[in-house]
Amino acid sequence: MKASFLAALFYWLMLPLVWVPRALLLGLSDAMARLWIRLDARESRVCMRNLELAYPELSETERDSLQQSILRTTAYQILESLRFWLRPSARNLMQLKEQHGTELYAAALASGKGVIVIAPHFGNWELLNQWLASRGPISVIYRPPESTVGDAFLRRARGVPNVHQVRAEGPAVRRLWKVLKAGGAVGVLPDQQPKSGDGEFAPFFGVQALTMTLVSRLAERTGAIVLFAWCERRDDGASFALHVEPAPAGIADKGSKTAVTVLNREIERIARRDPSQYQWTYKRYTLRPPGSGEPNPY
Repeated sequence: MKASFLAALFYWLMLPLVWVPRALLLGLSDAMARLWIRLDARESRVCMRNLELAYPELSETERDSLQQSILRTTAYQILESLRFWLRPSARNLMQLKEQHGTELYAAALASGKGVIVIAPHFGNWELLNQWLASRGPISVIYRPPESTVGDAFLRRARGVPNVHQVRAEGPAVRRLWKVLKAGGAVGVLPDQQPKSGDGEFAPFFGVQALTMTLVSRLAERTGAIVLFAWCERRDDGASFALHVEPAPAGIADKGSKTAVTVLNREIERIARRDPSQYQWTYKRYTLRPPGSGEPNPY
């Protein structure tokens, strides 16, 4: 009860963000990014280490510039997502000025085979979540934060109509399997590191990364249609382009090594469209391949 109360209180305290002008949000984002760098905060350290691993060819000056751009975008995405959670979805979806491949999602739903939407941490995935919900029910698997208050807040904030949130634990896979076998839709954020033993290692930006096998297992066992989707920020910074694309056939390969290699390759392709829009503040490479002798790079 206490967690629910505190989550609701925080939710209502955030309401003023709905009326904050975009120019002020941009200013706050710049300030947050500068503060992270000045204090050598976790966001700044993890971002730079990821860039050193993923972009070894860049000079120090180039990485510094990219880090600053990423942190500004990350800070703005946090504030923007809060505002998306507080405003009606219909208003948020007005910021989608381009839509590509939406007929693929409609056809997948109509097929009755079930559909798995792979949504990398690129652009604004909260806006994508609301667009998917506007097309019908979808079950979205998520990793709950350690804080019970944080979990309660996320469940409240993301609890728009048609979104069924599934905690990534216990019976989650069984629940998703039932949704797909019934012809429903499932959403997966694919670039979070699974627990040791729950994934396979595959290259991601040239570095071995433990990668979830959930997508390939669900696709292979249910015959569901697999799509990639993301909401990419356009050049004006205030609007988005929605993209839906078919996943390569290898994504459902029975050999999980092949499937996770394809999965990471496609996530990397999307992230390279605009590296500043990808979530580089996440520790993607903490677990290292068995027997490699590699230390945790963070």
